Amino acid sequence: ITENMTSLRNFFLYKSLFALTIWNHVSLSVENELFAAVSNDFPEGDSDKETRSLPLPYRNNHQSKDDYNWLVIENTTESLSLSEITNHNVKELIALVSRFSPGSRLQNLTLTNMKVDWSAFVQILQTVWQSSVKYFTINNFTQLSDITRLEFDYSGTSLKAVTVKKAVITDLYFIQDYLYRIFANMNVAALTIAESEMIHMLCPSSYSPFRYLSFFKNALTDLLFQECKTLIRLETLILKKNKFESLPKVSFMTSRMKSLKYLDMSNNLLSHDGAAVRCQWAESLAELDLSSNQLTDAVFECLPVNIAKLYLQSNQITSVPKEMSELQALKELNLASNRLADLPGCGGFPSLELLNVELNSIVTPSADFFQSCPRVRELQAGHNPFKCSCELQDFVRLERRSGGKLAGWPAAYACEYPEGLRGTQLKDFHLTELACNTTLLLVTALLLTLALVAVVAFLCIYLDVPWYARMTWQWTQTKRRARHDRPQELEAALQFHAFVSYSERDSLWVKNELIPNLEKGEGCIRLCQHERNFIPGKTIVENIVNCIEKSYKSIFVLSPNFVQSEWCHYELYFAHHKLFSENSNSLILILLEPIAPHMIPARYHKLKALMAKRTYLEWPKERGKHALFWANLRAAISINLPMADGRRCEETV
Repeated sequence: ITENMTSLRNFFLYKSLFALTIWNHVSLSVENELFAAVSNDFPEGDSDKETRSLPLPYRNNHQSKDDYNWLVIENTTESLSLSEITNHNVKELIALVSRFSPGSRLQNLTLTNMKVDWSAFVQILQTVWQSSVKYFTINNFTQLSDITRLEFDYSGTSLKAVTVKKAVITDLYFIQDYLYRIFANMNVAALTIAESEMIHMLCPSSYSPFRYLSFFKNALTDLLFQECKTLIRLETLILKKNKFESLPKVSFMTSRMKSLKYLDMSNNLLSHDGAAVRCQWAESLAELDLSSNQLTDAVFECLPVNIAKLYLQSNQITSVPKEMSELQALKELNLASNRLADLPGCGGFPSLELLNVELNSIVTPSADFFQSCPRVRELQAGHNPFKCSCELQDFVRLERRSGGKLAGWPAAYACEYPEGLRGTQLKDFHLTELACNTTLLLVTALLLTLALVAVVAFLCIYLDVPWYARMTWQWTQTKRRARHDRPQELEAALQFHAFVSYSERDSLWVKNELIPNLEKGEGCIRLCQHERNFIPGKTIVENIVNCIEKSYKSIFVLSPNFVQSEWCHYELYFAHHKLFSENSNSLILILLEPIAPHMIPARYHKLKALMAKRTYLEWPKERGKHALFWANLRAAISINLPMADGRRCEETV
């Protein structure tokens, strides 16, 4: 009995150890080789939050290889990520995934670096379709064998999203329906095929549950989904970085997508020449991305009428046509990196709230923008080649009045022209009101001109400039006629010792005192007097000039009467002109009577200057001093002149 009890106890012990060993093996296999945690990997631009992330209870990040030579990237109880799937381990993978029937906890499955035959790929896909997996992702898939027609059962699936990235088809000659029909008829909410050089996709055979489609970075053309009527539930369509060329054809593609809200056509080859082709967009389309294409101003003739957000950056748009149809619902417009020369108005966008015109060719933006666009709450206009001038001052003031509506101010707003102000922020650029107000500038210039004219006129009148100008003109004309009529006389010797200039009221003193004492005394002095030496037929000015030029000295008899005589002024002017033109010392001033400074007119400033700088002879009232006066005067004009018969004066004594 003791032996039997011992044998029975050992039996149960061995059975327990065996069961524990089997359980541990299965548990470790499930944890280390089956479950990998990954989030659903959608390309950029995914707007369906339900298909973008999963709540994971915990993560265990490590990499390990098992007996089947696949690499475990990550695993949790709800996620599995495997790498290096080949034809050698595909059966084991299928067997493994088939264990997770609907209702199991596994929801995320990611396969990376998969190189299998077409039939193996379809088997994997079919197995996943019948499992508990909701989000299935394939990265770096290479199809090895020929593509043939295979049946696929879409029923009873838990899948919500399928993502295929970087797929390579090695079979160059196959019937496209065999490949594309598998994906087109998938009954999932989201499908992504990206970076795979895919050239076509079929329209689903029946009404499709697709709400999200992304064919990012493929080789799709304008033939996609033309006349397709089964995508009535599609809300988001991403066709970024493909080879679409015709904007009208893109619009026709969407016309039957009754639920479409977001369309991304950026980074294609789209253009529109504005020909008589009417575009027809889905009426539900609210957000459209046409950036980085080849679109011009004509694009505004081919836009969805109910669009709310429109992205047209990085195109070739130069202006927004004023005659375009109104986009009543448009609230956000991006025109950055185009060729705009000014801020567009809001005639076609009455509800616009946000406008981006950065990196254009706007030199002087319009200052009335916010008046024409009252609903705009943000304007992004930085990084343009602003010309800092008077016109830009209004735009700078606009920023102050806008209440912070200029996004990026002040860092993004700097002068590009002129060269001397390049890099100066607009907030630091200032010009005076006078420099920028043309009317004020003209009025100021006119007033300054009038003031200058008034000052010049006053000085001319005060200094008698017209009189001096007239005298200079007469002097010049007299000299010219003299050279023209008798050039030989210019070389003639001096004929008079002195020319006498005096007022007619002082003629008695000249005739009774000056002339007798000089001409009848010693020295044979000859004086030039207008009454006896002026030549009849010549003008008075010509006679004055001739007498002054033929006289060694010019004697001016100064008195209050002298400064009141117009002709005395002429004679003084011409004598003074000779003084400077010939650099001679020919003036002799005789002060016959004292002259008070206030009696000398303003135009006699030369006389004032002469009396202040030159020594003059004053006529003495005492008779005893007359002899000395005449001696000094005779000495001042003494010169040996030839007589009329050729003899010198001393030869006659």
